[in-house]
Amino acid sequence: MAQRTGKDVRRVETTSGVEIKPVYTPEDVAGLDYERDLADPGEYPYTRGPYPLMYREKLWTMRTYTGFRTPRETNEWNRRLLAEEGVTGLSTALDLPTQMGYDSDHPEWRAEVGRVGVAIDSLADFEVLFDGIPLNKVSTSFTINAPAFLFLALYQVAGEKQGVAPAVLRPIVQNDILKEFFARGACIYPVEPSLRLVADTFEYCSRVMPRANPISVCGYHIRESGATAVQEMAFAISDAIEYIDRALERDIPIDSFAPRISWNLGAFMNFFEEVAKYRASRRIWARLMREGYGAQDPRSWRFLWFAGTCGSTFSHAQPLNNIVRATVETMALVLGGLQSLTVNTWQEAFEIPDQEAMLTALRTQQIVAYESGVADTADPLAGSYYVESLTDEYERRILALMEDVKARGGMARCIESGYVQQLVLEEAYKHSMAVESGERKVVGENIFVSADEPPPTRLYQHNPAALEEQLERLAEVRARRSQADVERSLAALRAAAAETRENLMPYTVDCVRAYATVGEIMGTLREVFGTFEEPLNIFG
Repeated sequence: MAQRTGKDVRRVETTSGVEIKPVYTPEDVAGLDYERDLADPGEYPYTRGPYPLMYREKLWTMRTYTGFRTPRETNEWNRRLLAEEGVTGLSTALDLPTQMGYDSDHPEWRAEVGRVGVAIDSLADFEVLFDGIPLNKVSTSFTINAPAFLFLALYQVAGEKQGVAPAVLRPIVQNDILKEFFARGACIYPVEPSLRLVADTFEYCSRVMPRANPISVCGYHIRESGATAVQEMAFAISDAIEYIDRALERDIPIDSFAPRISWNLGAFMNFFEEVAKYRASRRIWARLMREGYGAQDPRSWRFLWFAGTCGSTFSHAQPLNNIVRATVETMALVLGGLQSLTVNTWQEAFEIPDQEAMLTALRTQQIVAYESGVADTADPLAGSYYVESLTDEYERRILALMEDVKARGGMARCIESGYVQQLVLEEAYKHSMAVESGERKVVGENIFVSADEPPPTRLYQHNPAALEEQLERLAEVRARRSQADVERSLAALRAAAAETRENLMPYTVDCVRAYATVGEIMGTLREVFGTFEEPLNIFG
């Protein structure tokens, strides 16, 4: 080996504080065992990917994150995406009233109707949203958490209206309520009843909708709230452990639900950190499921994930630079081995995107897929001294933080005490200070800044008429439905919620069939469960 000369005294780190050496050599992977730590793609522990041929056999599912104003407008756009633009799966954004379990006519929420996603008030909206979209052929992802159980019910009944059996349907609901308590805030009920509802969906889907993904454990929002890459994965996997344990307490066999656990991860701009994070997480999950939980079905060992480029890495300054950032993050995600992808638009720093920006984002992943060559072979970065060393280091750090969470009683207890919230807030502050000081460089924002930069002239414009259309449909639903059926189904749901062992999914399906509204169903459970209150000691 040639003697290395020169000395770089600078300390270079990833965003998680992992020091990066100037050069990596065989010495850095001396302990690596191929069969134990890597194996071929499609083989345990799946470090190199869940499928033998990866994208040579089938490209990732291409989605756009879509939802704006009314179900009618969103339906029209989704039909175009599926028929003309190359989208192969839908990813649905919901407005804030829907996410928080309120109807569009609630006086405190009217100003938010249809602003950051589509408004959903009842089954009638789902019928419009999926008009002409065959639910037996398309998978649909929903970024919904506290009402996720309700959205599974809505999807089931909407499928029935199309003549599609529940066993055929492929909804994906985020349903990762624990991360809402410390990363995003769209939580409604206290921790324990929220966990009960998650377990209900696991149990129900294993029997009724076996092709559904009743949860998409979400590291994405953890990362977007300020967490490091290590915290993103350690907290996300610890969340999953909490959900699995609650399901096992009900004697649900591990292999009846584990294969349908999916993941939603994010990508920041440190390219190799992201690739190492994904590879390490696949290995951790495979070993946890096979050796920790004793899962026998190889499908339970596979870490299958949807991802998005992270909008918090985008800048208001020189916003077209965000297209480049989205491309770098897309490459990291693809080389990390994802299964489904949505790319954020350059407008993400300002507003939800207009249709032209969404198409540019979709074309970004299509160009990566069809023109770049990175999809031609499985895990092309395998064997890199740097990548393999970094993968090992991220595995070690993620596992160490998971052990810390476990020693403190698990994620539910860590959230109730405010411990996780405090760690994430500290990292968010450090990141903000690093950008402000120039220590973390952002082109156009703190280096290569343009003087007197004009604001973008083309951004999404919200149409206030969306509220009027939504209120008209809501009033029509209330006028034509059977009020007696609504009251009966809500009363049954209320009584079942008061019984700790009752699965609430069948009662929710009955409420949906009666055209009870989102606000009525979620409000009924508020009466029984109460609402979450943030712990007061999260700042130490």
